[in-house]
Amino acid sequence: MNWNDNFTPWVIGSIVVLLLLAWVIRRIIRRGKRIRSEANPRKISIKDIDKMEDGSEFELYLFHLFQQLGYNEVHKTTSSRDFGADLVFMDRLGRRNVIQAKRYGANHPVGLSAVQEIYTSMRYYEADRSIVLTSARYTEACRTLAAVNGVKLLDREDLMELIVLFKSRRVEEAMERIEEDDQEPVETWQSKRKRVTR
Repeated sequence: MNWNDNFTPWVIGSIVVLLLLAWVIRRIIRRGKRIRSEANPRKISIKDIDKMEDGSEFELYLFHLFQQLGYNEVHKTTSSRDFGADLVFMDRLGRRNVIQAKRYGANHPVGLSAVQEIYTSMRYYEADRSIVLTSARYTEACRTLAAVNGVKLLDREDLMELIVLFKSRRVEEAMERIEEDDQEPVETWQSKRKRVTR
């Protein structure tokens, strides 16, 4: 038995193992893409949201989530003429809500424009409340402007909490989290001015 006789089966075996490994990796990647394309809230995790290719996948996911939570009249706006809102829905109190969805990286903060856009969209959609929901966090200026204008902000931690509540069938708690008003006091320009002049 010579060296070539031992080497050939080893090479063939290695090639087979590499091909099998490539096939398994490809299946895993395809499964992840399929789950994200279905936008099934029961299957999607925050890691899947982070891997979404664009905001439209995130909007579709939220559309399905709000439908499955049991909200009435859930509508996904057309992306070309959404006037700043991505979703519109009626909450349990009969209030029309508009949502702007921002799928950003965990370290990419959402700025003022999100609050400005969703707040101004309220007139067009005849909404009573406005919400910005992100997979990231907000700048301090964004939080201040939202508080002054009554725009509800749901950040990454809130989104993860909603996912957990929904998957554990605690739908009422998830809806309460979405519907509760933020009670964060904020100092406006005028109140700062008065404090300085005293």
